[in-house]
Amino acid sequence: MADRPTLLRPPPPDPSKAPIENVLEVTELAVLGPDLFTNSRQAWHPPGARGIYGGSVIAMCIGAAQKTVPDDFLVHSCHCYFLLAGMSELPILFHVERLRDGRSFATRTVQARQKGRCIFTTTISFVRENSSGSPSSQVSHASPMPLGPDGLPLQPPPDDFAGEPELLNQGPFQGHRIEVMNKESPHAHEKVTRQWVRARGEIAGGNQSHLQALAYVSDSYFIGTITRIHRLWRFPFKVDELEAMPPNVQESVRTLHDWEGMGDPKDMKNQPVVGMMVSLDHTIYFHEPAKVHADEWMLNEMSSPWSGDGRGVVTQKIFSKDGILLATCIQEGVVRLQELPSVERKESKL
Repeated sequence: MADRPTLLRPPPPDPSKAPIENVLEVTELAVLGPDLFTNSRQAWHPPGARGIYGGSVIAMCIGAAQKTVPDDFLVHSCHCYFLLAGMSELPILFHVERLRDGRSFATRTVQARQKGRCIFTTTISFVRENSSGSPSSQVSHASPMPLGPDGLPLQPPPDDFAGEPELLNQGPFQGHRIEVMNKESPHAHEKVTRQWVRARGEIAGGNQSHLQALAYVSDSYFIGTITRIHRLWRFPFKVDELEAMPPNVQESVRTLHDWEGMGDPKDMKNQPVVGMMVSLDHTIYFHEPAKVHADEWMLNEMSSPWSGDGRGVVTQKIFSKDGILLATCIQEGVVRLQELPSVERKESKL
């Protein structure tokens, strides 16, 4: 049989669901064995990346694991490793293993496989809603919503925002331009990037779908934060070559570069060039899983406490539009500068 992107014929998109729900749908394969699932639709391969988008695999693994726990158990953490580049031309099999089922917590591991090889693995922990006892028995605190220049908590874009560049408005998520704070600081660890994001449409599948959607978007621009705080050139050609390219290519590069908070490409002359950037692992702590509404504006704030030895670590806080800290994420990746002209430069997820 020829290679194809799904094991079963993809169903038509469900118009009653948000685009992200259709993208992340998984199908159970009970006829082949217990706790086995597959992607219902082709996984997205970002242009220039070595493999499929890692956020989609994280989210589909969570979706598969969710189907093996009771409905009142919500994911509160997942710890993931990207092992091999996933191929969009092949179906993915998700093998769920039930490690533990307790009264308050349940634990699952999920392996994503293609052609018998594990491309991704994650351990996911679920907590039963309202199982933490009375408020008087809990210790609580949370980072507040960042403040704007006026000293007030940041406010989301308007609900009717439509300012995305055309080349970026085709995916299941909508985003606002990335801002780099403390841009003039000589210390990379003092810089912070911020971006407002939300799923397009209205998510109809309940809380579980909102959590999958948050996991999906958490991988967007993540390890790439290193390029922004160090002002690294990441395109597969020299800055000086841009002026000789077709006008439409120049326009796209300038638009993308500015949208990522990097300003005008001409200011990048003599800046270091990315040689290789690959995500290694990804952790998400869902602090308020029952309060996640991924189809409403959420603020992603990213910073990096460290990079070195060919790797970088980035932390991410995700806030709801009304200031609730919904999740904290951590990612480590390979980050190497170009040493030879022949070194290939690609931002990769799997």
